[in-house]
Amino acid sequence: MTELDVRIPMSDGAELAATLYLPDPARGPQPCLLEALPYRKDDLTSSYSESYRRLRDEFGYAVCRVDVRGTGSSSGDPTDEYPEAEQRDLVEVIAWLAAREWCDGGVGMWGTSYSGFNSLQIAAERPPALKAVCAIYSSDDRWTDDVHWRGGALRLVDLVDYDHYMTPMPVLPPVPAVWGEDWREEWRRRLATVEPWVLTWLRENRDGPYWRHGSLRRDGSDAGYDRIQCPVMLVAGWADGYRNNSFRTVGALGRAGVPYRLLAGPWVHADPTTAYPGPRIDLDVEMMAWFDRWLRGTGAQDSRVEVFVRTPTRPAAFLDQHEGYWVRDTWPSPRSSVETRPLPGPRALVVRPDVGTAAWIDCAGHLPWGLSGDQREDDAHSLTFDWPAEGEVVVGHPVARLQVSADAPLASLSVKLNDVFPDGASALVSRGSLDLAYRDGVHAPAAPSPLVPGEVYDVAVELDACAYEFTPGQTVRLSIAGADWPNTIAPPAPVTLTIHGGELELPRYSPEPWDPGFAPGADESSEDPSGVSWTVTRDVLRETTTCSVRHGSTYDVPHGGTATEEYAGDVVVDNRTFAQHAEATCTYRLTWPGTDVRVTSSLRVDVTGAGYDVTTDVTAYEGDQQVSHREWSEHVPR
Repeated sequence: MTELDVRIPMSDGAELAATLYLPDPARGPQPCLLEALPYRKDDLTSSYSESYRRLRDEFGYAVCRVDVRGTGSSSGDPTDEYPEAEQRDLVEVIAWLAAREWCDGGVGMWGTSYSGFNSLQIAAERPPALKAVCAIYSSDDRWTDDVHWRGGALRLVDLVDYDHYMTPMPVLPPVPAVWGEDWREEWRRRLATVEPWVLTWLRENRDGPYWRHGSLRRDGSDAGYDRIQCPVMLVAGWADGYRNNSFRTVGALGRAGVPYRLLAGPWVHADPTTAYPGPRIDLDVEMMAWFDRWLRGTGAQDSRVEVFVRTPTRPAAFLDQHEGYWVRDTWPSPRSSVETRPLPGPRALVVRPDVGTAAWIDCAGHLPWGLSGDQREDDAHSLTFDWPAEGEVVVGHPVARLQVSADAPLASLSVKLNDVFPDGASALVSRGSLDLAYRDGVHAPAAPSPLVPGEVYDVAVELDACAYEFTPGQTVRLSIAGADWPNTIAPPAPVTLTIHGGELELPRYSPEPWDPGFAPGADESSEDPSGVSWTVTRDVLRETTTCSVRHGSTYDVPHGGTATEEYAGDVVVDNRTFAQHAEATCTYRLTWPGTDVRVTSSLRVDVTGAGYDVTTDVTAYEGDQQVSHREWSEHVPR
């Protein structure tokens, strides 16, 4: 078995740093699996290497892990996530891998989150050697199903997570042992030239070419999915923010004649082998069966969906197991139907801006980002519609069609489907939200516009994909609020909503439980709540609500080094004025023998009726000496 650090040349002169995990050459040429990430293979995510060795040693694949352009120890400029240059690079990487003597000419691409996104993006480029992909917790719609915007509204709490830490990470230096003696020159070049990606994500506050680049779902229809021709496996989690890249995507792929497999379990945004909540499965076994079929021609893999249907389980932020059962089907399914339930009105709601704290961030899978808790407090500040549960099984996307008016020009809707226990505990099943400036649809060609106060509008709010059984004795609840804070921003000023009527569309399903026989995952989740915090604080006198996270860790990395990460984030809303802001600090420290570098960044975003006021800075140190400091300040109009 072999591990090699190599530099893969690009046609424009850049070189991408890659690590190759090569199986025993006595077996002859083998297919190669590619994962490409900006998260620094040689330190911050060096722990991933054990999974690559398993794919090599147990399953016999060659594996390549690449630092994308300008990140880690790769040259070039890291201008943004998923830039066109990255797609050109990875097409060239696939051709380079297929031409190696140890590769049989077939390449598969896989990954979680970022590398799930770019697996689908590269599949759409159709490189000849790419035979299949597996995209885990990914999205087909970067505009409304990613960590930046949702239903036309800014995702506020994500600003103190991924959106912010991708400011300091791209300006960390290349690894000296990988790059070479002139690593300091490259580091200073990065510090002097790289701009915060978050500024672009805030400026791009409309659907359009920027977000459609890298999205299969171009306009809310099937247009775009037919760009993919190779087989696609998707993995989704019902506790993850990327769950919508599930039923609609495999349905569109199936209509385009592309072989597909959807595996959707109860998990957060983490490896199903160790994620919470369980049941946990050994995903590598399932993924390798997929690649064996399409890269080696062994086994049978008909197009199918394999879905975990959740059943009532009391909500908890850190839940080890969720009750439920598996079903297996094709999609769309002949077992599906739509049931419509009336939502009588009129009913008025004085909007409280901090509704949503029991159900915030769902695009991260490691603590402190836990599961949604008991929704009963949020329900108390919402309009609720209840029905006795009769064993309904809901699989797909619920839709709330509402007639709504507001007494102010800027307003939002938050719609949740909850399962209520006899004692009143309320578990979140699915949710959707909409900035009512996008009342004609988040993908509509017309520009968003303020409401006319008092005018009644017909709107549709599509909720997230779900698979859930409401058992008799429970209560099916639809909960409507004017905010889902801090998951998305609240309106910028006080507002009262009136629901004049409407209906709920439930995607009913007739299940046949199925025993999947999956190889089991870990007995317990790998998450450890010690040393991390997620708090909600209400200042009674000032009438503010603050949500805070604190976490960090130190661990060993290759080449005799250590890495330290420290994160702190706060989001605050004034419940009288609706003024709200997010602020965060993030520090990365890397040490190797004789070298100690550190990059710290801070961010503050204030939300107003006019737009978003952003300030951020980055400071870099070698030892105790400051080597760079840069600041940015900008007002981004709505």
